[in-house]
Amino acid sequence: MNVLRLCVVAWLAWWPAAALAAAPADPPASKPLPAIQLSLDEIQAWIDRSHPLLKGAGTDKAMARGKMLKALGAFEPVLVNDTEVERFISSTNPAAGTQTKGFNDTLIEARHPWGFKGAAGIREVINGPAKIPDLSFNNGNGQWLLGGSMPLLKGLLMNPENAELQRSELADPRADVKIAQTRQDLFLASAAQFWDWVAAGKLLDVQRRALKVAEDRLGQVEGRSKAGAIAPLDVVEANQEVQRRREVAIAAQRTVEQEQFKLSMFLWDQGTPTMPSMDRMPDFPGQVLVPTVETVTAHKLQAKQERPEIKEIDIEAKINNIDLALAKNNLLPSLDAEAAPARAPEKFVLGLGYRFGLELRVPILQRKSRGEVLEAQAQADRLVMVQKFREQQVVVDVDNALSAIERAKERVEVAVQSLRLAKTLEDGERFRFGLGATSVLFVNLRERNTVDSENQVIRAKADYHKALALYQWAIGAWAKSSPSAVPVNYRARD
Repeated sequence: MNVLRLCVVAWLAWWPAAALAAAPADPPASKPLPAIQLSLDEIQAWIDRSHPLLKGAGTDKAMARGKMLKALGAFEPVLVNDTEVERFISSTNPAAGTQTKGFNDTLIEARHPWGFKGAAGIREVINGPAKIPDLSFNNGNGQWLLGGSMPLLKGLLMNPENAELQRSELADPRADVKIAQTRQDLFLASAAQFWDWVAAGKLLDVQRRALKVAEDRLGQVEGRSKAGAIAPLDVVEANQEVQRRREVAIAAQRTVEQEQFKLSMFLWDQGTPTMPSMDRMPDFPGQVLVPTVETVTAHKLQAKQERPEIKEIDIEAKINNIDLALAKNNLLPSLDAEAAPARAPEKFVLGLGYRFGLELRVPILQRKSRGEVLEAQAQADRLVMVQKFREQQVVVDVDNALSAIERAKERVEVAVQSLRLAKTLEDGERFRFGLGATSVLFVNLRERNTVDSENQVIRAKADYHKALALYQWAIGAWAKSSPSAVPVNYRARD
């Protein structure tokens, strides 16, 4: 009986462990994938997609369409319904007494940008009959209306309405230029801010590593001081260095946060700026090949055509040419020919059908027109000089960006060499400190020199990539280029 009881107890003790061993083990938790590094292409794609300033510049396209419709309104057909009734006494038949006659006109009037005006419709007699000599129908109770006028000198081909229409046609290209200019400026500003953010993050990492080294040394110095190997004053020196580096690291953290806030102004999502996370901060890419002389020459020619500043001057010159053509046309005398039905009812019912006229107006002094011509010619001369200045400015911008690339590249090479030497001195001083041949102060000085050298490398690399962005801006590469990356929604992780 005791043996049976022992077997039962042993089986009960074994059963949970066996059940647990037989149960399938929980699957290991999958590690999250590393964050995709933020790139300049992605930032530019965000700007193209949702930046308010670029959207605001895009509204100029709608304004350009509005100007076009407004200018076309001067030439749209107009439906006219006119009723004329008059009471008169006929001079040829006074015995008839007072008569009331009239007509109702229904016609469509239109004008052409070249200055021609025309009308077509019908006229119906009120309180007839009437004597209609031309284009009558319905037994003299109606008349076909055909009429028009045309300028023979002033106003022919060029007139204020046609000039406004031609200006409105240039509103859409001008809107494209403004959009391109805004896009260029936003891309350049975002590139500079992006590399400032990356540089601030790298500088913070350097300060944190330096702080960790100082904290570890403080622990070592405290242990050696307790053992009597070094003076207690070295502990104070090591602790003071820790506090100094901690203060520098806090300032570096503030700089990163500041650059992060500035960068968020280029990353808009649903109408609000979006903060980029620190785990998406990329490393500095390698150096790219400097453009050759032939490539730079081709880029300068391209910049003279693609830069929005050059296109803006070209549009201004076209508008001024329209103003100059209008001013010269206004110098001509006014000679207008007209053919139209008689409008007075008493003339209409007495048998007068169509009237024809030719009017000549000759201004004597022409002060206004001569002033307009002089002003437009002066503006044309000014635009020629401005265009020459803009073209030379484009060339200087390209040369300046190329110089920035070359000097930043040289700075990176020299700074890297300086960092290599600083690390050699730091390692040697640290070895001497381990032998007791130097003090904590000299080790700290060597480490500060290394930190400063590493900071110079980071700043030189940031300036190098900002110079590359400046070169892209100078040659007008961002005026019409399409984004090459798909924006990532930062809020997807929330």
